[in-house]
Amino acid sequence: MQEPERLVSTAAERYLLIYMIAVLVIVTSLVILFFVVFLKRKNKLLLDQIKQQQAFEAEIAQAQTETQEQTLKNIGWELHDNVGQLLSFASMQLSILKMQVADDVKEKFKETSDALRDSLAEVRQLSKTLNNEVILNIGFEKSITNELNRLKKMKFTTAELDIIGESVEFKDRKHEIIIFRILQEFLSNSVKYSEAQNLNVILNYQTDNLVITMKDDGKGFNMDEVEKGSGLINMKSRAALINAKLELTSKPNEGVTLILIYPFN
Repeated sequence: MQEPERLVSTAAERYLLIYMIAVLVIVTSLVILFFVVFLKRKNKLLLDQIKQQQAFEAEIAQAQTETQEQTLKNIGWELHDNVGQLLSFASMQLSILKMQVADDVKEKFKETSDALRDSLAEVRQLSKTLNNEVILNIGFEKSITNELNRLKKMKFTTAELDIIGESVEFKDRKHEIIIFRILQEFLSNSVKYSEAQNLNVILNYQTDNLVITMKDDGKGFNMDEVEKGSGLINMKSRAALINAKLELTSKPNEGVTLILIYPFN
């Protein structure tokens, strides 16, 4: 009788061991499952927070850009309507005075008349580049050409636009304005700081991207020492709005180069 009892005891112990292992596996599985679900939920919350933060920052940047565009448009109107009219009136009055003076004095009016005429043309051209509706009307490439021609008259020896590939229309025309403003910011910095003589803008239309390269041959700067001013911040925030990559490089006495990669899709 002892042998059967021993067999029964061994079987019971075996079943008990199997039962304990099964319980342990189930508990371990539940713990792992709980941990995985917890991590997924935590990651989802973090991703949601990041997306909300990104969306908030994008809305702020968009609002700032729209405000800047409206401000520029208002300045453009003021230049065209008010300053332009004042210069036109001054030019007309000067012409009337010129007719009333002796011939030997008329020649002295020429430089002033020319300066007024050039100032009026500059104001009208500048007012166009500040108004996004005008930019959209005359087109992206023409707007860049007009801006370069305006700067060339101001101080530069050359200011050229080169186009590689076949032009592609923007799906969202607001992006034209944003890219043009980035270009304007770069050119404005070249005017103020670079002491450059030559400017060059290259539009390279590729299959999926528009690669824009802007260069000046000015004094440049040390990338490690220069402060991240509002100009660079504005360019980067505008580029982020259209999912474009922006890279600015410079070395002392080697000018400044900006490369903007804009994806069409």
